[in-house]
Amino acid sequence: MGRGSEGPAAVGRPPRAGRLKVFLGAAPGVGKTYRMLDEGRRRTARGTDVVVAFAECHGRPATEAMLAGLTVLPRAVRAHRGTEFAELDLDLVLERRPEVVLIDELAHTNAPGCRHTKRWQDIEELLGAGIDVVATLNIQHLESLTDVVEKITGVPQYETVPDEVVRRADQIELVDLPAEGLRRRMAHGNIYPPEKVDAALSHYFRLGNLSALRELALLWVAGRVDEALRKYRHEHDIGPVWETRERVVVALSGGPEGTTLIRRAARIVNRSSAGDLLAVHITRSDGLAGSSPAVLADQRRLTESLGGTHHAVVGDDVPAALLDFARAQNATQLVVGASRRGRLGRLLAPRGVGETVVELSGDIDVHTVGHEYAGQGRIWVAPGSGLPRTRRVAGPIAGLVLPVLLTLVLRGVSAPLSLNLTSEALLLLLTVLGVACIGGVVSALLASITTSLLLNYYFIPPIGQFTFAEANIVVAQAAFTTVAVTVAAIVDRSLRLGRRAARATAEAETLSSLAAGILRGDRAVPDLLERTRETFGMDHIELRARGDAPEPWQSTEERAAAGTARAAQAVGTAGEPGADHRTEVAIGDDSVLVLTGRRLPASEHRVLTAFAAHLTAAVERARLAEAAAEIEPVKAANRMRTALLAAVGHDLRTPLAGSWAAISSLRSREVDFSPEDREELLATAEESLAKLSRLVDNLLDMSRLQAGALTLHLEPVALTDVLPAALDTLPGSPPQAPGRVLAQGLDIAPDVLADPPLLERVIANLVSNAVRHSPAGHPVTIGASALADRVEVRITDRGPGLQLPDRERAFEPFQRLGDTDNTTGLGLGLALSRGLTEAMGGTLTPEETPGGGLTMVVALPAAPPTRLRGRASAR
Repeated sequence: MGRGSEGPAAVGRPPRAGRLKVFLGAAPGVGKTYRMLDEGRRRTARGTDVVVAFAECHGRPATEAMLAGLTVLPRAVRAHRGTEFAELDLDLVLERRPEVVLIDELAHTNAPGCRHTKRWQDIEELLGAGIDVVATLNIQHLESLTDVVEKITGVPQYETVPDEVVRRADQIELVDLPAEGLRRRMAHGNIYPPEKVDAALSHYFRLGNLSALRELALLWVAGRVDEALRKYRHEHDIGPVWETRERVVVALSGGPEGTTLIRRAARIVNRSSAGDLLAVHITRSDGLAGSSPAVLADQRRLTESLGGTHHAVVGDDVPAALLDFARAQNATQLVVGASRRGRLGRLLAPRGVGETVVELSGDIDVHTVGHEYAGQGRIWVAPGSGLPRTRRVAGPIAGLVLPVLLTLVLRGVSAPLSLNLTSEALLLLLTVLGVACIGGVVSALLASITTSLLLNYYFIPPIGQFTFAEANIVVAQAAFTTVAVTVAAIVDRSLRLGRRAARATAEAETLSSLAAGILRGDRAVPDLLERTRETFGMDHIELRARGDAPEPWQSTEERAAAGTARAAQAVGTAGEPGADHRTEVAIGDDSVLVLTGRRLPASEHRVLTAFAAHLTAAVERARLAEAAAEIEPVKAANRMRTALLAAVGHDLRTPLAGSWAAISSLRSREVDFSPEDREELLATAEESLAKLSRLVDNLLDMSRLQAGALTLHLEPVALTDVLPAALDTLPGSPPQAPGRVLAQGLDIAPDVLADPPLLERVIANLVSNAVRHSPAGHPVTIGASALADRVEVRITDRGPGLQLPDRERAFEPFQRLGDTDNTTGLGLGLALSRGLTEAMGGTLTPEETPGGGLTMVVALPAAPPTRLRGRASAR
């Protein structure tokens, strides 16, 4: 299997993605641009085509001196409002197509007239074109840190870069300098002109500011290093890391303080070894004070730009709904904002959402974050979505108790305050309205009757007895009761209409969130099921074919293990099983959605129906995708046959032509060959036929692998027994000659469980490939070592190596990755080697050789110790 750097044969292939290296600094002047230019000089010295597209030296002589010997591209001049700005010439860089381009100030905002608004967008286009980029960035320009940097330095940051853009960089190098050293550099005039030094040292470059910025940079890079270490452990199967995964939930009220809370939560996540950021907005059915759809949309975009997810949940009890969501997500920390209620609001309702959450949080850590809006917001205590049981009980009690209490108060203050009958009647009427707000019109009716009787007995002469003899008193009593009931009914209707409007708003926000996710294409069937479950607060949800009869608590895996026929028809489940109330909704003509948990009110069934419609569309898309996936193997087989025919037309013709020419010459009677010529023709025929045999064997083995018809005979195999046989089968000059192949540690490595002939083929292919690409004077090394229950065989060369995006493509059949020599085979070597290795229960992975080159790692199961002892005794 061939490989190599980009060459003429690579023309027409899509370019590989470029690699991004970022020099990150804590503050201006630490030496980022200097290090970037130094990197360019070192790469240029190694023969790499490097250009400087944009370097801001700020008049510093030491930095400007680093430009010597580097190719500096001219900048594009953009005119705006009478001023000319020198910007990165993106089109010139793309036309020049260097291997590496140096670009300063990643967070820079381009002048009007440029293709992109931000320089990091220019860099992403260059990376997409296959050009490597080396850039610089200060820590204060990261999106998640802008607010904390402003608090430290007092300087707002208007140029920012999304954290995800920097995290995607292939390499991040911290340019670190102690705060004292940076201040000395500033004092010596190495950063700013002398006239600006004193102002800078007394403001932005204060010792405390620089120390805090340095700590931010170190913590951010430390998190990135830890992330790379976990990836390395996972790829090499070193073992699981026993560490709690941080999941931080940030509660959004819909107010402007949400931006501060999101950034604070993002910093908590970034400082953990591995964490998830989840922003949740509890949409109350009775409305939420200060909730702005535009603000929530901005906060959603900010959350997603920081690598988090945004969720919307409907719940009447905000603290309970918030904690239920956090526990369902296995959250470890919860971030809430300080209350926006003023003094009056705190007096009327001492316990707010934050205090209740802290009290009920249990083992979840709660962070109450202060913000500039704390204590300044208005309080709007709106009624609930319906009448819960507590209010249905409290309403009649209030209808009986409150009028009596008010009567006792009025009896004591009427004389001193000189209240007349009209004032007393109006105060009692207000009591009826208050009862209507608590318990509805029925409670108000009870209160109106109570107040009417109390008014007659205690306030209408003769006081102390009921008076119904006079017609005007009876009419007044009837009018008072009628007015009280009518006004209470109007108030109750207004409250119900308000609750209904708030419920409609909440439903619209939830459906808007769902529709936005579907339009972005990030809601597959399992995600939609989970979103439906968490939105309605259900314990379990299942989507299954109509006519099934499984219990709702049975998961898809449990039904499949039981072997039931209906298991094959199950579409998906989410949540924990339970045995509560079941709700079923039809999904199309042949599926049904089953929700288990609380009983849904009729108002929520409307929203559930809308979710069901989206699920119907998602299921249909999934079925279409499944049908397309079933066609993909057929297309792959057709591509394989096409490639095979193309290969047969060239690669098999060469050995056939060589052997035919040699044999026909030997049979010719017109030429009298000398013994030496005769021996050479026979050797040519033998070599051509051997090459033909290897090509046919590779094609047959690849066909058997794809058809699953390869027969294996696994047994303990010593690597020292396999290597000589593998080297003997290699074509051309013997690579086992002194200096070409070196074996290290094979004699002390444990035996592997493998098929000996197949293992010989794998090692022969890999060694042949490594020898072909290793330069003269650099032997190929073969080493082995034990790792847990596996043995790793490493075949290392010092050739050109493979770029990271090309390493997996190298294992595709009939792939040469730019080799100009098309006579060396069909391009099946690495594909066949990986297939044979995986058939024996192992893995074949490429790694970069330190110092340049490629290392192929063959990991195979180690033979059991008992069988090892048996082999040792037989020897």
